[in-house]
Amino acid sequence: MRTAPRVGVFGLLGSGNLGNDGSLEAVLGYLRAEHPEAVVDALCGGPEAVTARFGIPATRLHWYRGEYRTASRAGSIAAKGLGKLVDVFRTAAWVRRHDVVIVPGMGVLEATLPLRPWGFPYSLFLLCASGRLLRTRVALVSVGAAEIGNRPTRALVRWSARLAAYRSYRDTQSRDAMRAMGVDTTRDEVYPDLAFSLPAPQASAPTGTPGPVCLGVMDFHGGNDDRARAEEIYRRYLDGTIRFVRTLVAEGRPVRLLTGDQCDLSVVAAILDAVDSPLVTAAEPASLADLMHEMAAADTVVAVRYHNLICALKTGTPVLALCYAAKSDALMDRMGLGAYCHPAREVDADRLLEQFRTLEKRSVELRQILTERNRAAAERLADQFAALTASVFPTTDHPHTPRKAR
Repeated sequence: MRTAPRVGVFGLLGSGNLGNDGSLEAVLGYLRAEHPEAVVDALCGGPEAVTARFGIPATRLHWYRGEYRTASRAGSIAAKGLGKLVDVFRTAAWVRRHDVVIVPGMGVLEATLPLRPWGFPYSLFLLCASGRLLRTRVALVSVGAAEIGNRPTRALVRWSARLAAYRSYRDTQSRDAMRAMGVDTTRDEVYPDLAFSLPAPQASAPTGTPGPVCLGVMDFHGGNDDRARAEEIYRRYLDGTIRFVRTLVAEGRPVRLLTGDQCDLSVVAAILDAVDSPLVTAAEPASLADLMHEMAAADTVVAVRYHNLICALKTGTPVLALCYAAKSDALMDRMGLGAYCHPAREVDADRLLEQFRTLEKRSVELRQILTERNRAAAERLADQFAALTASVFPTTDHPHTPRKAR
């Protein structure tokens, strides 16, 4: 008799990032539709949140609870170091209990935001090395990647990719980046981001008069290579955004502020404080579904976070992207809106307003384009899930037994 496959999901899930949790939701939808007999659990950043929302057992990713706090005292530094050692055995023990481990989307092979090698890159390496050693198939599914300059981070990411049993990427640039870093990508495919498989509400039909604008914000300080000018980048981004909002308010346009991570709330507060108007309100989205409902009701969206862009595109709402990484430019180009990108590091309010007005003039045409592109994305993701099943799910009928390291 064939036993139910034991499937683990892994990542910074349940930690407040709506995009990461949306990727998990997409994979759980696939598992429940195609592998309803699978026994699923998670190793993740926020186990309590994952269990509460998705109803699956979850284990904390790190043994040391202060992993994401800066260690400045000798005691906390020692505890963090001990945690890294303990996590070797904790990760291997968790991996050993599974037939398949899925890393659902996310930018797990990139460092476009500030990242230390001993943080998530180290955790991902432990996962993939344990999978290879214990013969558990690790699948990196529709993940994001980018070339990394920092040598330790680059080495950990490269070896993680090499050790995975299955890899697919959410854009061509990601696959090219891994090839440039020394990974054989000959058999790796490119598919849309997993969030494109989620259900989406119908966008409101334009009324002919200027309506609400959704503004997706981000606590943006640049990436790994921008640490020296992080505060300068943040101030320029925030000041340009505030000027943009003030102009819309002066024209009588309602502006709805949206976040994609809990850390973005400080930006919302700064904008509300700078623009004291009842026309500016803030939503409290708890999922990508919440974001999509907000964006479906808007005439236009302006957003920074990658998955905020996806939510707008998925609902067919024209969106202007404040791009902080090549992945955003690639996404917008693939969906037919490549002309509506603006650099998040160099926000120019006047130029942003010019692009915004051009975008709105083409609203009807762009909505039709997005309908077609969304249909194609859904078809490609159906192919992705079929390929994933064929590649990593067990096909032999035998009882699951713990694997012994060789």
